[in-house]
Amino acid sequence: MKKVNAGKRGESVRSDCYFEIELKNAGGIKLDIKSKVESMYGESIKQMILDMSKFFGLKEAKILCEDYGALPFVLAARFELAIKRLFPQTKKEYLLPIIKQNLYPTKKDQLRRSRLYLPGNEPKFFVNAGLHSPDGIILDLEDSVAPTEKDAAQLLVRNALRSIDFYGAERMVRINQLPKGLDDLKFIVPHNVNVILIPKCESAEQVKAVEKEVEKLKKQHTVENPIYFMPIIESALGVIKAYEIASASKNICALAIGLEDYTADIGTQRTNDGRESIFARQMLVNAAKAAGIQAIDTVFSDVADMEALRQSVIEAKSLGFEGKGCIHPRQIKVVHEAFAPSTDEIEKAKKIVMAFEEAEKKGLGVVSLGSKMIDPPVVKRAQRILSLIKRH
Repeated sequence: MKKVNAGKRGESVRSDCYFEIELKNAGGIKLDIKSKVESMYGESIKQMILDMSKFFGLKEAKILCEDYGALPFVLAARFELAIKRLFPQTKKEYLLPIIKQNLYPTKKDQLRRSRLYLPGNEPKFFVNAGLHSPDGIILDLEDSVAPTEKDAAQLLVRNALRSIDFYGAERMVRINQLPKGLDDLKFIVPHNVNVILIPKCESAEQVKAVEKEVEKLKKQHTVENPIYFMPIIESALGVIKAYEIASASKNICALAIGLEDYTADIGTQRTNDGRESIFARQMLVNAAKAAGIQAIDTVFSDVADMEALRQSVIEAKSLGFEGKGCIHPRQIKVVHEAFAPSTDEIEKAKKIVMAFEEAEKKGLGVVSLGSKMIDPPVVKRAQRILSLIKRH
């Protein structure tokens, strides 16, 4: 008889589980549960497995469950994957309710200083990620997930969007490179995602393909909350087409750059001083600003060097970037501090805004500070700095 497995097993595994399901001709459901928390949760785990078996119409099977402290959303995802490996044609989805803590929308100009990447097939990282206060949490379906685990990651990410408390962070998902990424959308669009990251983006057509599928799924599942896009530029062609990409949809909230793939594409090595990517980064910032959206810098890969990270953020800020990717929670605080406006910037911004408000009161068409004329873009920047203080 057919036998399948799903999940992870072994002494080093935590917050996860392993299922083995073998179809039988008779005997009903035979459960073998080995759990580290059996004394406390053994009965509820057993009941959940029986409920899921009934839901999927599984009547005659031997089921092994090795539990390493998995939460219900993980147990559900791993079990459903095993069922779908047994019966690839099944369309049923075992969905846990969306928790009320996550029923908040986002905005196009949301603060996006930090976004924390989490591998989509590693639920042990999901639960406490929001406690580190990143502006966004990215559940990744792309590069951090092995090809053989893509189906597992889709279900885990879907369930995490519904069940994990993000503590106010934007719920982001990086889909796979197109065209495969289009298949990921049905696992995230109906399930409370805020921002979809489109990796290795090289044309407006790719953005439009994502937008078309998202709109179809939103209509199909009656999703009313806005879902925004963040294309990631990771190649020479993507850099050249940056403005075309940035302006491809009204739902694009930001343009990000990925320098690991970009430097490989142009045949060079990535360095901390970043001279090899200065053209690409400036092109991306200009494209984003021309399209009226945010520019987001790449990740900083050395998680041990906080001072180098700080300098990298300060440089990114000087180029016009408004956020940076994080691959470890300890990077978040440094990124937030380095993006915060300096005392001099704040004082100057206050003076400019006061001068602008005074000119408005007097009905003047021209704003001046001392003997200097203040252009509208300078006023706008000053207002943004002051709004950032309130949001920091």
